[in-house]
Amino acid sequence: MQRIRPLHMPPSRDEGPDAGHVVLSDGTTALLRIAQPSDADELQHFVERLSPEARRHRFFSETAPPAEVIRTLCDPSDPRRSLTVIALRRQNGALRVIASGSYHARDPHQAEVALAVDDRLHGHGLGTLLLERLALLAVRYGFTRLWAITHADNVAMREVFASSGLPMEEHVEGGDMEVELSLTPTDHSVRQSEWRERVATTASLRPLFHPQAVAVIGASRDPQSIGYRLLDALSSNGFHGRCYAINPHAATIAGMQTYPSLQALPEPVDLAVIAVPKDAVLSVLDDCAATGVRALVVITAGFAEVGVDGRRLQDQLLEKVRQQGLRMVGPNCFGILNTDPAVRLNATFASTFPLAGSIAMSSQSGALGLALLAASERLQLGLSTFVSVGNKADVSVNDLLQYWENDPATRVILLYVESFGNPRRFAQIARRVSRNKPIVVLKAGRTSSGKRAAGSHTAALAANDVGVEALFQQTGILRAETLEDMFALAAGLSDQPLPKGNRVGIITNAGGPAILCADACEASGLEVPELSQATMTHLASFLPPAAALRNPVDLIASADPEQYAQAIAALLKSDDIDALIILYLAVTATDVDPIAEGIKKGILEARATASIKKPIYIGWMVETDRERRFSFTSDTIPTFSLPELPARALGKIAGYVQWRERPAGMVPDFDDLDRPTATRICHDALAARGDGWLTTAETRALLSAMSIPLPPGGVATGAEEAALLAEQIGFPVAVKLASHTLVHKTEIGGVHLDLNTKAEVRQAFEQIAARLAQDQSLEAMEGVLVQPMVTGGVEVMAGMVQDPSFGPLIGFGLGGIHVEILGDVRFRITPLTELDAADLIRSIKGYRLLQGYRGHPPCDVDAIQELLLRLSRLVEEVPEIVELDLNPIFAMPPGQGCRIVDARIRVGKIA
Repeated sequence: MQRIRPLHMPPSRDEGPDAGHVVLSDGTTALLRIAQPSDADELQHFVERLSPEARRHRFFSETAPPAEVIRTLCDPSDPRRSLTVIALRRQNGALRVIASGSYHARDPHQAEVALAVDDRLHGHGLGTLLLERLALLAVRYGFTRLWAITHADNVAMREVFASSGLPMEEHVEGGDMEVELSLTPTDHSVRQSEWRERVATTASLRPLFHPQAVAVIGASRDPQSIGYRLLDALSSNGFHGRCYAINPHAATIAGMQTYPSLQALPEPVDLAVIAVPKDAVLSVLDDCAATGVRALVVITAGFAEVGVDGRRLQDQLLEKVRQQGLRMVGPNCFGILNTDPAVRLNATFASTFPLAGSIAMSSQSGALGLALLAASERLQLGLSTFVSVGNKADVSVNDLLQYWENDPATRVILLYVESFGNPRRFAQIARRVSRNKPIVVLKAGRTSSGKRAAGSHTAALAANDVGVEALFQQTGILRAETLEDMFALAAGLSDQPLPKGNRVGIITNAGGPAILCADACEASGLEVPELSQATMTHLASFLPPAAALRNPVDLIASADPEQYAQAIAALLKSDDIDALIILYLAVTATDVDPIAEGIKKGILEARATASIKKPIYIGWMVETDRERRFSFTSDTIPTFSLPELPARALGKIAGYVQWRERPAGMVPDFDDLDRPTATRICHDALAARGDGWLTTAETRALLSAMSIPLPPGGVATGAEEAALLAEQIGFPVAVKLASHTLVHKTEIGGVHLDLNTKAEVRQAFEQIAARLAQDQSLEAMEGVLVQPMVTGGVEVMAGMVQDPSFGPLIGFGLGGIHVEILGDVRFRITPLTELDAADLIRSIKGYRLLQGYRGHPPCDVDAIQELLLRLSRLVEEVPEIVELDLNPIFAMPPGQGCRIVDARIRVGKIA
């Protein structure tokens, strides 16, 4: 591809740039929003509260500016002239401005920027967050650079500019410093922004997972109540901090002193676990904020999951949480766990306290979360932390991923999700986290029935599974199909090394299970290679003549423990395989324990001598011994009851390894894109006609603006004009109805092919017009599109649809009639990297046709890839495009590009 450069994408936000909450470097939060006229008085008070030095740095005067200046700052009516963003937090019962930042246009492309932060909050990253938000808004309104002038001694502000990561130029002018910032994101600025967010998010969640003191608000004397069970879980599982019970109507609960309120406690607490009736939650939150609580776990239900009134109450709860600078898990959850031996926090109403280990787990369903905890104990899966996120009003899966990314106790992340709050942000974070720690996701709501169930539960209506599958493909996520699948993956990832390749050795004592396992390996993308002659010779030296040595290695039913041990050691030491699956089908009850010991012996011998550690999985098919575990000092071997299960788990893990080892990919930008023209075409069409399809002329102009290749030709509004155009193009030509209201042109005789004379072109025009007149729809005719006939190549299609949750989905597949008959189309979420585009092309079943098949030449795959990348840039740049269809596209031989034969684009107002 030509004329490309990396396009660095800044992190997307859970809210838009107009308003949202931010996390400061100390872990507290604040609200950011555009200042409104009603904020003038409070902004005036903020300026007056600043120190004289701070006012001098902001306004070049130690006295507060007049009220008229403040009112101007709070006027958002012309953002291309000026705009102010304020940060707010509740203090002493009132919402106060704690920081402000403004830009003022110097010219259409450059704006002056100035910031001020409450003197007590310097050093918490608030200035950098304000600058980042102002930069996003400035870009939206056409600015490409920010300019500032500041006193040379204003070191704090100069550090804010430097820490943004944006390209910066400084120079002295009359004793002051002039600073210019480019608003084009760079790799450094994006990494800096992600790093700041990750550090701040981790700090904000630390009081949840490492509290020094915890209060249970709503503790109860009733042993069956949630309040009692929460208190019992904290105290009985050895929490290393202090635990307090809050109940105004009891002196003691379960022998523990009880306090009437948080104000009565002998010390502040970090974490409050709230289990009071829903109508009391808001007042309890006020008490928490007043006494210095940093984090909340709201167990109480009755919020957004129950309908409109509950949603309204949850919105009030979230507003209070963010105004007070707190973090909250829930509501409608069953709590959190941290198994760290130095913490041992069980802030749930579950009696189970799992083994300490390296698996972090989150569940959107409380009931399923309880089942997950119980299963982890049964399967001896050690957890680092567990979070029941409930309604995800504040702390989301995106927050947890960033916390677990740097948590040294966590190696594997398991998620049960019913919906994604911000899939685009999730994709950005997950793509980064997956490079170092595997993420396993069980996503509910794949079918229409599942979506209905999920929608009536705690989650919003489940997203389209096409988008989910694309998301997982692009981010390296391992998708679990069932709970059993999730735990199989967790066991393999947490206790075993990752495979170095996809070659699998199978040892068995029965042929049937080995065949099933080998078939499952092949279906999962694994290879069951024939063993080398050296390995088979070694196996033959101790196995009976009837044994099969090629792989699978069938020890036959009479295999004894020593033969198992020697065969296991031999395969693990060989260079023929990357992973080993051991199968055992019980022959007699007396064989079971000795064979188990033989398996352990073989594993220990290989590990003591082999330089390369290989993953091991066991299929233990013994109905009377289903709970058997093969545990060693360093790990527990994943053990399954069926021969196919280890193959499926290993196949997904091997696929993850392949994803992780490939380059990260680059989102490309192109030097020949005319973004202003593309945007103008769509805006003009919306203003003139509202939502709907672009005209043929508009569609061609829009694609041309993005340098998307179109065949020569154009739209003619009369028969003679069409004939002259055809003559200029060269015969043969195709003549097609041009209409933005009549979509299916073939069905109304709107397509005429292989026309070789001007007369035939005139006749085609007249026939199309006559047919529309007969149908009383002649007004729908814009004219006809005249194009040269395209021959050769393979018909493919490319398109885009706006998913309500995931945003633009780019689709690619076989085109023409193949689309509806074969349905061979795959999707990816934008923005596409060059690797995403390459994978998308190769993911369709018909890719072999593009490679060349039975005498047909291969296609110009590079040209298709560039086309997909340009489409991705188009729909990212112009969000008003809600649907796009290029079908068919003729993929020509290498070097000849591709030919778009038909194109349709629909625009709509942004919600």
